[in-house]
Amino acid sequence: MPSTRDLTVVRIPLRSAKHHFGVAESRGSRAYNEDANQAGTIDMPAFAKRTPISLVRSAMKKSGEGTSADSPYGDPQIFYFGVFDGHGGTQCSDFLRDELHGYIEEAAAEFGLKSSLRTKTGRKATGDIKQNSAIQPILNKLNIKASKEAQEKASVPQPEENGVTEDVENSEAANVAPLAATEGSRERALKLQRDLVHEYKNTIGGYFRRFNPPHFNLSRDVSDAPETPIGVEAVLSYAFLRADLDFVAAQAQKRDPDDPYVSDAALNKDEILGKPHHMPPSGHGIGGHTRFKGGSTASVALISTPTPAPFWHPAAASTLIVGHVGDTRILLCETATGLAKPLTSDHHPGTPTESHRLRRFATSFVTDSFGEERIQGLANSRAFGDIGSKRLGVSAEPEITRTELGPAQYSFLVLTSDGVSGTLSDQEIVDVIKEAKTPEQGSKDVVSYATEVSTNGDNATCLVVRLGGWERRSEGGLGSLGTKEMRDYRRNEALDPRRGMR
Repeated sequence: MPSTRDLTVVRIPLRSAKHHFGVAESRGSRAYNEDANQAGTIDMPAFAKRTPISLVRSAMKKSGEGTSADSPYGDPQIFYFGVFDGHGGTQCSDFLRDELHGYIEEAAAEFGLKSSLRTKTGRKATGDIKQNSAIQPILNKLNIKASKEAQEKASVPQPEENGVTEDVENSEAANVAPLAATEGSRERALKLQRDLVHEYKNTIGGYFRRFNPPHFNLSRDVSDAPETPIGVEAVLSYAFLRADLDFVAAQAQKRDPDDPYVSDAALNKDEILGKPHHMPPSGHGIGGHTRFKGGSTASVALISTPTPAPFWHPAAASTLIVGHVGDTRILLCETATGLAKPLTSDHHPGTPTESHRLRRFATSFVTDSFGEERIQGLANSRAFGDIGSKRLGVSAEPEITRTELGPAQYSFLVLTSDGVSGTLSDQEIVDVIKEAKTPEQGSKDVVSYATEVSTNGDNATCLVVRLGGWERRSEGGLGSLGTKEMRDYRRNEALDPRRGMR
């Protein structure tokens, strides 16, 4: 590449970039596939941890590195990945695939979320920032050679003048208004939280009469609320719960195909049936023409970088936030040790935390023939939808974790449905991916192996995302050999013609 050229951009759709992203799915032995997945960029302010200036000037300023496209806020793009496992049908998982990212975008705008990469200024932003509520075309910028001048503007804070620190703006976002919360945005965010909890209490009741979601501040007096900024965790919690209530309320208005004589009756005496607060971000209706009584799990991962270098660059640091409901699973593979690091825990009635949360409202749990506890026949104690079990505490309040990803600290990120995680151990999953040449091939190998050795034939989905340590994925620990003997044994057992006779 000639040194006289400042920038060369190659746009490649994410789902075609097999060296950076891969997803595979199988319906197993089921009649149809209830799993869904999503991947792309999402329009919201950055939440990444700021990189020290010394590191930015040394490691991130070398020529020849890749850079990511800027969002409408002037921040580096935030990437969004999700896996949704429906039960009872596909209506809820399809709804989450198509709409959940839009709820997150809208919540970030309504809460006045501020960028973590920009400092406060003495002046306020003028004009409204245009929100794109539908997921953007999933485009990455790869093989980019950026000029030092453009990177310094994007990453290095400008000196203070007259006691006021100016916003950091890069050359590509020069026309974008500085990101700052509007007047009263914090008060509006707290009111939205209280109103949502009130809607749950009046619409569903039961468990939600004493509902206190994590990351919410339900103080009646706004002045009593601590002066802490609204963070991305509160935005995710609100988006999950808002989407869940909209879906349940929409189903409650529809006729029940199983019992049309009571289709207009409330679910409980205190229920207030009405239209959802708004149509979903796409503008389409929620669900089908009749009442859907099933639901879906959800595990989403958002990755934000503090510098223009993309999260898959070996020298890039980034921040990963995971929102999780149900028993879909998200894993990281540590580069140095080769071990799997789970970022989620299954929300089953028998787990100690979930059992403690639900015992006050569910009189008893039922144990099925496999020895697993169930609530109202459900294996998951947290899920979207499931209109008939909401009062007992089957909630969509997400478990949220934040992880700082150092340069090449992790090799890849994996999102799976329980058709994979219920059959394979965490270490088996990452070891299979280590042997693949690309994330795309890794996702196919995981699904193929899980389907081959599965005894229940559940739907299986695996989504693999390349991180900075991808090229060193087989160097840590025992590489892929740690579980090879076990995997070979399981494959031989699956191929045994007498398997079903035992």
